[in-house]
Amino acid sequence: MAETLVEGATVRDVAARYDLRPNHLSEWRRRAREGKLVLPALPEPEPAFAPMVIEELTDRTVGLESATLEIVFGDVVIRLDASTPAARVADIARALGT
Repeated sequence: MAETLVEGATVRDVAARYDLRPNHLSEWRRRAREGKLVLPALPEPEPAFAPMVIEELTDRTVGLESATLEIVFGDVVIRLDASTPAARVADIARALGT
């Protein structure tokens, strides 16, 4: 049943893979949503990497004291002070990935 929750999976395909009726899986999904069925943990997905864009230095390049770090995730843009600790940046990136 947990496999039906994976992005792109369908109840019909998973049911066929295990020779089950799709309505059984649908019922189990309903029970899981209601908290009446405990699901096994699925394996963690492989880490994904985002491309890094490095801009050329220009005469408009700002000094470190006024520099900002910009994280773009879809329509979300997060701007951080350049002195933001790397651990905090990693926490934010990890939160965006979930």
